[in-house]
Amino acid sequence: MHPRHIRHANGFPLGWTPITGVGTDRTDTGIDFGVLRLRAGEIHHGDPDLEEALLLMGGAVTFRFDGRDVSARRGSLFDEDPHALHHGPGAAVTVQAETDAELVICRTPCENRFPTVLYDPGSILESEHRDKGRLEDTSYRIVRTIFDRRNRPETNLVLGEVITPPGRWSSYPPHHHPQPEIYHYRFTDPRGYGHGELGEDVVKIRPFDTLEIL
Repeated sequence: MHPRHIRHANGFPLGWTPITGVGTDRTDTGIDFGVLRLRAGEIHHGDPDLEEALLLMGGAVTFRFDGRDVSARRGSLFDEDPHALHHGPGAAVTVQAETDAELVICRTPCENRFPTVLYDPGSILESEHRDKGRLEDTSYRIVRTIFDRRNRPETNLVLGEVITPPGRWSSYPPHHHPQPEIYHYRFTDPRGYGHGELGEDVVKIRPFDTLEIL
């Protein structure tokens, strides 16, 4: 397997599963990324030393920050726009699972301080139906940008989701971004798969896979 193609064929156990990390033996993207699965009633504390984004994948949780308790629920990551909590270093943040819940967490060093924000379907930067009608819809996908430097200029992260219908290209034409990227994959059907490119290498993508793009 390609060293930047990370497989978790059986999904993820309860608790925290790190997938990429700063300073690990994998090619370093500068981002800690992993999956957190909580039982109902469990509490997770955010990392106060790093910039961090906690993206709800499924279930119901309560985010606690700045003396506030805010509930969020997500039944389908494919059909529903996201909820994500974003904080900078020095913030005190917790998430409590009201039902069994799953989140993905991204974190990275950051020197900037900024207010904690809980993005919801009404406040994410954009949810764009991209390339609808182009090339007979072969490159049609929904691009949900939760935040980047357009709405969060202090950030060292970009957080978003791409929903690609079966049999479509996830982007067209092929292109490259100058910053490192992490793509984590889920499918509506466990038998589903796709193909991803790592330079000149083409790898088969299955549910729960992750690619590091440098």
